[in-house]
This record gives sequence, structure tokens and C-alpha cells, in this order.
Amino acid sequence: MSERVFGTDIRYLGLGKHNYCRNPDYSRKPWCYVRSPFGAMKEYCNIPHCAREPKSTGDRTNGPNTQFKCGERPGKLMKVVGGLITPVETHPWMAAIFKRRSNRNEVFHCGGSLISPCWVLTAAHCFPDGLHEKAHKFSVYLGKNAINETDESREQKFKVTDVILHENFDDTEGNFNNDIALLRISGRNGECAVETRSARTVCLAPQGHSLTAGVTCEIAGYGKERQGLWYNSQYLREGKVNLLAQDLCSSKSYYGSMITDNMVCAGSPDWTTDACKGDSGGPLVCTIENRLFLYGIISWGEGCSREFRPGVYTRVTNYNEWIEQKTGLAIKSGNAYP
Repeated sequence: MSERVFGTDIRYLGLGKHNYCRNPDYSRKPWCYVRSPFGAMKEYCNIPHCAREPKSTGDRTNGPNTQFKCGERPGKLMKVVGGLITPVETHPWMAAIFKRRSNRNEVFHCGGSLISPCWVLTAAHCFPDGLHEKAHKFSVYLGKNAINETDESREQKFKVTDVILHENFDDTEGNFNNDIALLRISGRNGECAVETRSARTVCLAPQGHSLTAGVTCEIAGYGKERQGLWYNSQYLREGKVNLLAQDLCSSKSYYGSMITDNMVCAGSPDWTTDACKGDSGGPLVCTIENRLFLYGIISWGEGCSREFRPGVYTRVTNYNEWIEQKTGLAIKSGNAYP
């Protein structure tokens, strides 16, 4: 398969005039430039995959375990602009949502968070067709370290059987109010997620629970590493951000009246760490009594890592009752699922 490549792209990549196979933009295969009557073309190289290591069963703890204890991760190995590459075990609730194109190829679409074995919480704006979205076009992967690689020892794949958007999701003001959605997931044989080192649920805080400004939380995603790039990060990245006071974020020097009570803002003190395009739907998690709680859903922001333009997140604690209503989960007063 070939595609047209314009000269500005070639210069931007800084790859020189040679035609060696390479994969700097994380395409599905290595590629090289070839000459054609239409100019420089990008052509995929026919390079075989390396042999896989024997499939390990050590990742799954003592066989199938659907009794999750939320907000715990095996270990901290210390869209995210300015973030560090991190193993998925550091954010085991991270869900990668893929969408199938007309040519049946799957492409990364949005992030999400596993809140129970059968449910993923994400952003409503990831589904612009609203009620007309076709659930069967989407897949969810858990345990994914890289969006263009497959690791069967870590990953679990699911089809999406239901897409539920918040009824009052509204973008008429350009601010994605009520930006929250639920995906029901199901495996090949109807099973839900199994707890492993790389797939765990995140906790939900009690309805209306609020954290004070200055608290440090974490974001994770596969989005662009900085504004202006035309490709997402291949690998999962994480970053640390501080919660901002609501009155500060809604002040004229920040976002003004675009900020509603359904949103929370967060950014790093030096404005170098932020969510970016491609991180949408992913988690903003905060530590409460040594467990990780989903406090926000990556929603929107002006640019990436811009001064006085922090990331804006859906305030999850405003939606416990809605989540309980749609899923049947008992989480209105917070959860340690199950």
C-alpha cells in the first residue's frame, strides 16, 4: 500500500534522501520513499514480524479473577505532553478504544478507564455521531503498552456492545459540557475483563466529593507528545498535574464562563505537562488513602501545554448517580468494586 508524501513532510521528518525502511511515525509497518510519476510516495516494506516469545500465563493471577479490588496497581515504575513513557501496569485501568474503518483496519480512537469488569468510562465527545454511533465498530483493549503493537501476554480485547452517552452532553458553547460516556464491553465468549497485573479497575469517589486545589494527580494516554505533531505517541505516557481552584480556572485570564460545575481544571506549575489531542477520554486519577480514584476524564483545552490554558476534565464525582442508573453498579456513595 502506498500513499502520497509531500516534500514538507519529508523535510520535517529529517530522514534524508535515502530509501531505507523505517517507522518513525508508528505506522502499521516499516516503510520507505519510492519515486513515482506523482512524486515521492510512501510504500510499506514487506518485512516479516519477529518471532513471538512463548505466550506467558504468569500475568494472570491464579486463573480467571473477576473479583476486582479497585484502585490498586502492581507497582509504580518511576495524551500526555511532557509525560514519560510508562508501562501499562502503572495505569492498569487504562482502556484503549479502537474504531474500525471502512477497510476494516482498526485505528486508535480514544482513551477510557475500566470502572468494572464490563464497563469503561470515557468522554462523550469521542462519539460525534451521538445516538447514531454503531457500537460494533468499536473495540476496547486493556493492558496495551503501545497502540501499534500486540502483546498477548498482557492484553485483553473486547467488542463494544453498548455506547451510552450522557443525555445532556452539549457542545454548543464549544466546551463539551457533560462530557461523559459509558461503553459496555464483552469478550468473544461473552465474558468481561479478568483481573491481571495489566488490567484492573479504578475506584470512583463518593458523589460530589471534592479535592482541594494544589493536589497532585496523574494523567495517562497515547495522544500527541506535543502540539503540532501529526501522529500520536506509540506508547502509553503519563504525567503529573495539579488541580486548580474552580474560581481561578473560570476567571477571565483562564477560560471564563466556558468552565461549568461539571468540569475540573489541572495543569503543571510550569505548564509543561498537559493532556493533548488523542488523550481524550483517558483518566485523571488522584490518590486517596493509598488507592487511585478516577477524578476526571480528559475532555478539552486550548492547545497543549499553553500558559493559562490548563487541561479541562469532566468532574466524575458529579455523575455517580448517572453511572449507577445506566450500569446497575452500586457506586453512588463511591466504590471499591465489587
